[in-house]
Amino acid sequence: MPTIARLPDLLISQIAAGEVVERPASVLKELLENSLDAGSKAIQVHLEEGGVKLIRVTDDGCGIAKEELALALTRHATSKIVSLDDLERVSSLGFRGEALASVASVARLAISSREHGASHAWKLKAEPGAEPEPAALMAGTVVEMRDLYFNTPARRKFLKSESTEFAHCADAVKRLALTRPDVAFSLTHNGRNLFQLAPADSARRIADILGDDFLSAARRLDVAAGPLAIAGFAIDPTRATEAKDGQYVFVNGRYVRDKVIAHALREAYRDVLHGSRQPAVCLFVNIDPALVDVNVHPAKTEVRFRDSRAMHQFVFHAIQRTLAAPVQGESAYSAPVAVDGQKPANSEFTPNYPPPLRHQSTLGVAEPAAAAYLAFARATQGIGEPASTSAVAPQFTPSAAVDRDGPPLGYALAQLHGIYILAQNARGLVLVDMHAAHERILYEKLKTALDNRQIATQALLIPAVFAADPLAIAAVEEHAEALADLGFQIAPLGPNQLGVRSVPALLKSGDPAALARSLIAELREHGITQLATARRNELLATMACHGAVRARRILTIPEMNALLRQMEETERAGQCNHGRPTWTELPLAELDKLFLRGQ
Repeated sequence: MPTIARLPDLLISQIAAGEVVERPASVLKELLENSLDAGSKAIQVHLEEGGVKLIRVTDDGCGIAKEELALALTRHATSKIVSLDDLERVSSLGFRGEALASVASVARLAISSREHGASHAWKLKAEPGAEPEPAALMAGTVVEMRDLYFNTPARRKFLKSESTEFAHCADAVKRLALTRPDVAFSLTHNGRNLFQLAPADSARRIADILGDDFLSAARRLDVAAGPLAIAGFAIDPTRATEAKDGQYVFVNGRYVRDKVIAHALREAYRDVLHGSRQPAVCLFVNIDPALVDVNVHPAKTEVRFRDSRAMHQFVFHAIQRTLAAPVQGESAYSAPVAVDGQKPANSEFTPNYPPPLRHQSTLGVAEPAAAAYLAFARATQGIGEPASTSAVAPQFTPSAAVDRDGPPLGYALAQLHGIYILAQNARGLVLVDMHAAHERILYEKLKTALDNRQIATQALLIPAVFAADPLAIAAVEEHAEALADLGFQIAPLGPNQLGVRSVPALLKSGDPAALARSLIAELREHGITQLATARRNELLATMACHGAVRARRILTIPEMNALLRQMEETERAGQCNHGRPTWTELPLAELDKLFLRGQ
C-alpha cells in the first residue's frame, strides 16, 4: 500500500500555479491588480513574444520595503487581509498572496521596488538563496517575468500562437483600464507601442477602449437601489451585432463572468434583439463587499452573490427600464434612472433629455393632441381592411420652419409605397416602418392589459368561422376560461368548425380566424401553465403582429402623426416584437453629403 507523504514545496507551488497561471495573460492580470492595489496612477506594460518571453509591469505605486521583498514571493503572504472579517469584505483586487509565488515557480521572476522617501530601490530575484540588491528606480515597483514555463515544457506546449497570447494580454490590460479611468496605461509589444491611455473620465475611457461606435450606439444607465448600484452602457438593440465577446461586466471593480448577470442580460434583451444578435454592455456593479464572495475561483473571475435572485432582478430591471426609455430622436445617452425613489448613484454622464412635446401639424397649424389620437384610433378601426379605391396617398407637403423644440420623431410628410412613413424633425429625415412600429405599440398595450387583467373585448357581428380538427375543438373547450382571460370567445359550431365570437378590442381589425388558429396552436403545444409564464409574451407578440397595420394601408397625415406620437410614448418603440428596428434617422449632414452640398 502506498505511503502518505508530504509533497515538496516546489511541487506544491507548481500545482498552485496551475490554478493561477493559465497563460501569460493570467500573469499579467495578477501583476496589474497588484499595481492598482498599490495606488498606482501610471502603469506601463512591456511584452515580448506574446508575454511568453517577457512581461514587465512598471508602476508608480507605494512600493515594497527591502525587508518585505522576500516575503512578497512567499505563498499566502499578503498585506491586504489579516483576519476572517477582512476576507469576508474584500475590497482589493488581489488578496490571496499566491500570484507572485506561483509565477516564480514556473518562470524567472524579479522584483525591483522603491518606497516613497527611500534613498534607493532594491531588487530581488526569485531564486533560492538570493538576497536583495541595490537598484536604480524611481518610486514604485517593477515586476519582471521571463521565460514562462521554462521548467515545465509540457505545459508550454498548450500555449497558443504568439498573436493569440498577445491578444489575451491586451484584453487583460483593457479590462482593468476600463475600471480605472483615472490611471494611465501604456502597452508595448516587441518594442512597438500599441496604445497609451491618459487619465480620463469614464465615458472617454470606454470610447478609447471599446470605440466611439460602441459609445454612440449605447444607452447610458445609472441605477441605485439600497446596497446595489449599476452604471455604464448597454447597446441599443438596433445596433447590436452577432459578436459574443462584447460583454464587459465588473463587480466592485473586478471583471467577472457571472451566469446570474449573463442570464439577466439575456432576459432584458429577450424581445428587442433580432435573430442571433447579442447584447453588448459595459457595466459596473457596486455592491457591499459582505454581500458577494469573490473567493470562489483562484483567478477571481467568478463570484457568488449572497442573494443571487435579488441581483438577477436588479440587473434585469435596470437594463429593461433603460431599453424601454422613450424615443429621443437620435442616438444619445439615456437619462439616469432612479429605483424605489432613490437617486442615481453616479451622475458623471450628462443626460440628454428629449425636448418637450409640442403637437403641431406639418402645415404649421396647431393640432390638438386629442385630435391626433382620435384620428389614429379611427384609423386603427379599419386596420386589415383594403384601403378605399378613392383614397389618395398623401404627397410631400410643404412644411413650416422646423420646430427646434418639436417631438423627437417630428411630423409626418408622406407615405412611401404604403410601407414607410417619412417625417421631418429638427435634425433631418425620419423613416418609420409603420407595421413594425404599430406592432410594438399593440404588443406593449396587450402586455399591460393582461398584467392588469383589463383586456377589453369586441364582439363580432358575424362570427369568424374556420375549419378545425377534433383536437383543436377539444383544446378550445378545455381552455375556454383561459381564452376568455385573453379576450377571446371561441365556440364549436359543428364537428369540424370553430367560430370566433369576440376578440381583444386592440386587435379587432386583425384577422380573427388567423389569431384564433395561432392561439389554439400555442395552447395545444404548451398548455396554459407554460403559456401563462415563459410563452406568454411570445403569444402576445404573435397577436400584435396579426393585429398591426398592414403594408399598403393608406394613412392620412393626421393618422401618421398620431402613430409617431404613440411611438414616442411607448416603451421599447425602437424595435418591433421581432427585434427589427422600427425607425431610423438621416441627419441633414448625411443628406448634404449625398448631394455634395458644401463641397
